[in-house]
Amino acid sequence: MKISRTYPVSANAFVVFAKLGVGTVLAFTILLSCTGGSGSDQGGAALEGTWQLLTGTTIEKGDTVLTDYTKELSMIKVINKTHFAFLNHDLKHGKDTTAVFAAGGGRYELKGDQYTEYLTYCSDRQWEGNKFMFTVKIEHDTLTQTGIEKVEATGVNRMNVEKYVRVKD
Repeated sequence: MKISRTYPVSANAFVVFAKLGVGTVLAFTILLSCTGGSGSDQGGAALEGTWQLLTGTTIEKGDTVLTDYTKELSMIKVINKTHFAFLNHDLKHGKDTTAVFAAGGGRYELKGDQYTEYLTYCSDRQWEGNKFMFTVKIEHDTLTQTGIEKVEATGVNRMNVEKYVRVKD
């Protein structure tokens, strides 16, 4: 199992994490909610709120990488009726060489369990303007999202499975 990954953050942040052997800077994930009037599913309202990323599994070029997002990084995804945003940062408050901050967002569409994200904003500008399609499943307070991330400008082309837990009020 190879432990390396490409992330939508600056090249310097990735180099630092690669040198330290940290598995993840940013799991590029997409959560969902319903959008009124665009063929959305009534179940989308259950997805509105804030979700914290627990784990991510990527499969790229035959290599599978499992990343625990509860140790050195923290990432949340905030969902409303029409848009999503994600925020990711290191847990050392940017005070050493592992410093990282990444963010992004845009609009999305939900049809049944099929979710399409249109990434309008991203701290790694090469990811902007891309469309990502996923299948989602909610069980109790856990959201699982599965799909392909493909960004030609970066060479990223991988299967991504992410598990989130709902953040309690």
